[in-house]
Amino acid sequence: MEVISYNSPLCCHAVNMKWKLVVKSLNLCQPKLPTCRNYKILCTRSAYKSGSLVFSDKNSFSLKNLHQGKYFRSFQSLEGFKDVDSKVLSGNYEGYVIGGEDDVGSVADSEESLSKVLIPGLPDESNGECAAAISSCYWEWKPKFNVYYEKAGCQNANSPPVLFLPGFGVGSFHYEKQLKDLGRDFRVYAIDFLGQGLSLSIENPTTQSKEEGNSEGKDLVWGFGDETEPWARELVYSIDLWQDQVRYFIEQVIGEPVYIVGNSLGGYVSLYLAACNPQLVKGVTLLNATPFWGFLPNPVKSPRLARIFPWSGTFPLPANVRKLTEIVWQKISDPESIAEVLKQVYADHSTNVDKVFSRILEITQHPAAAASFASIMLAPRGQLSFGDALSRCKLNNIPICLMYGKEDPWVKPIWGLQVKRQLPDAPYYEISPAGHCPHDEVPEAVNYLLRGWIKHLESQNAVALPLLDDSESIQYSIARDLEFLREESKKSVEVRFFGSRFSLWNWISLYIKSRFEKLQIKT
Repeated sequence: MEVISYNSPLCCHAVNMKWKLVVKSLNLCQPKLPTCRNYKILCTRSAYKSGSLVFSDKNSFSLKNLHQGKYFRSFQSLEGFKDVDSKVLSGNYEGYVIGGEDDVGSVADSEESLSKVLIPGLPDESNGECAAAISSCYWEWKPKFNVYYEKAGCQNANSPPVLFLPGFGVGSFHYEKQLKDLGRDFRVYAIDFLGQGLSLSIENPTTQSKEEGNSEGKDLVWGFGDETEPWARELVYSIDLWQDQVRYFIEQVIGEPVYIVGNSLGGYVSLYLAACNPQLVKGVTLLNATPFWGFLPNPVKSPRLARIFPWSGTFPLPANVRKLTEIVWQKISDPESIAEVLKQVYADHSTNVDKVFSRILEITQHPAAAASFASIMLAPRGQLSFGDALSRCKLNNIPICLMYGKEDPWVKPIWGLQVKRQLPDAPYYEISPAGHCPHDEVPEAVNYLLRGWIKHLESQNAVALPLLDDSESIQYSIARDLEFLREESKKSVEVRFFGSRFSLWNWISLYIKSRFEKLQIKT
């Protein structure tokens, strides 16, 4: 069986062999659906409630005819569908249909029968598809700092805002595929953390002492001086600083509560921000969120222990730290090292990472990059641990959604399952194959899930979660193959949803089963 997702322009359901057809438009920019063979339509209760169409490869029903408004004749020509009561509604594209229980037929609900879900690919601009335009902006928050951010979809005034936070070593450019796609439905923002991306300082935070003077090459590396500039005396690139940065960005730039999405380090900051400022957050999505950050004790949380360490990320860098930084930085900023890291974190090596590679390399060449890296690595831990932040979010009933790449070599799925254990009702989607950055590796799947989750919350749960027809019936897990077009080629990933009663033991059982099946295939 194949399924057209609720992002398609058509949704339907059957009631006593009578049909209601709802067609909605998406302004001028509709998600592109892969070219399909002719299909016969089979609508079940599960298809209706998830806003999906279920197809079988038998008769002559053309998706093209549907899109061009020729579906009435096609419906009536189908064998077994002579009695058709059709109704066409117009309006803005919402991607789902909400109906009462009395509209639903008594067709048996079969979860596993929905093995494939056909989802839209990314907007193909080369074929004339309309992608959201991205604007590059700067916001001055602190002296000598211009925070860089990108935005899209500003014309969607009545749509909720979505804010993306990047992982360590990258920036807002890592969310280009979300800005162009999700920007067609929402107001989307992506921000660079201070000390990273294009949010590096615009001046050297340190100067050379008069006795030493300016030796050759010193001006090329900022932060290696002997005296701190007044504006940088309290500067430390820590998770507490980034939490404050995001808070003020939401208040001063966006101006209303947001859905916040964070990958890796950005996931920790997202959770931290929501825990400290629940009034600013409508929901949090964690994309392979790192569950820890920082090595040194926090001076507020552990003042006595913090005094043991003479330096914790402030400027200027001590002499011994400078030497160590020069050695380490020379290694990690090497193009071969950057390429090797990208190879590790992307499970699908066919993914084009040229643009990500060039942007990371460009950042490493900024004169402030090396000292900023040292400050980040030796900054104190946050006042709230990941677990503390999670507990606060749970206490404040902040919706949390988990999306993890299964093949992540750094943040293994076990970390996501620990979050799931603490928040059993939080939807958990495990994507495979996908590594540490699923939003860039399989953006089609992540964007599809994000759209569905946000609409689920915006409808106050009237719209089912992505891939589900009835969340109450999925207590353990289900798996779906998401199929989409990328550069005229069909691709697919498996997405497994973990229900409220899913446990670590279930996960171990699934792992053993999958390993056993692979061994059987080999033999």
